[in-house]
Amino acid sequence: MRRPYGVTLTAAALAVLLAAGSAAAGDKSIYGADDRRDYYELTPAQRALADSTVSLWDAEDVEQVPGGALLNAGSFGETYGLCPGVRFAEQPSGAYCSGALVGEDLVLTAGHCVTSVARCAETRVVFGFAVKREGGSPATVLPAGEVYSCAGIVARLAPQPPGPGIKPSGADYAVIRLDRRAAGHAPLPVNRGAGPRPGDGLFIIGHPAGLPLKLADGAAVRDASGGEIFTADLDAFGGNSGSPAFNARTRLIEGVLTRGGNDFLDTPQNCLVPAVYPQNGGRGEDVTRVQAAAAFIPLLPAEAGQAR
Repeated sequence: MRRPYGVTLTAAALAVLLAAGSAAAGDKSIYGADDRRDYYELTPAQRALADSTVSLWDAEDVEQVPGGALLNAGSFGETYGLCPGVRFAEQPSGAYCSGALVGEDLVLTAGHCVTSVARCAETRVVFGFAVKREGGSPATVLPAGEVYSCAGIVARLAPQPPGPGIKPSGADYAVIRLDRRAAGHAPLPVNRGAGPRPGDGLFIIGHPAGLPLKLADGAAVRDASGGEIFTADLDAFGGNSGSPAFNARTRLIEGVLTRGGNDFLDTPQNCLVPAVYPQNGGRGEDVTRVQAAAAFIPLLPAEAGQAR
């Protein structure tokens, strides 16, 4: 996941990827098999969660048009200079971060996604950027009611950029307020009890590399000893920053996707392919525990009686 604080890939990882060939590598994500699925492929229960997740856009990329809003996005393949055969290359890519509705007018995202009041004012929060049916085009023209402005920052915490050779650490979250209540979308419950343990199953919903909504499952917690951060083998890219990571058993939000390794690798063909690791390889992806932000998230009726 290429985010502000990436890591350098090892020579061994590069050799494995290039040996697979660029077309084959395009059929995989970061950790093990590529588990990403479009909205139309999800179960009804998964769609209910996805309907309350959002993409974050620069205001200049959301244009008012008759009857709605136009999302200005280039193709994923052309924008990133991808090699032939990379999955989703033909889809539009334009969102810069992801998030989840956690209150009637509150969105939980990563702190580095909304860095200031000025950045908030320049941000548009969009529901429904997704591929809704098989063979259909991604929704880039949406009803105006699905687009919101960031009206303010309720709470924010993000680590300072690290120095040379120093990895970032610490919680990275923001709770932002929308300009109005989110109509037709239900706030998602968060885990207010004990956090996840190593081996607990996870899935993530968000906008990898700014693409239309994707759900990626088949992941698990690797290390839960990092205080406000835990590490997991989630298939995540830049654009997933701020994505909610859900417990596979309880379907509660366990945390906010925060940072990880580099997304793509150069090839001798002078084009990019996704970085691929074994399921237990690579550095893993860092997730800020939702408990770090829970004090700023209102309790929902659905959260009553939570137990682990």
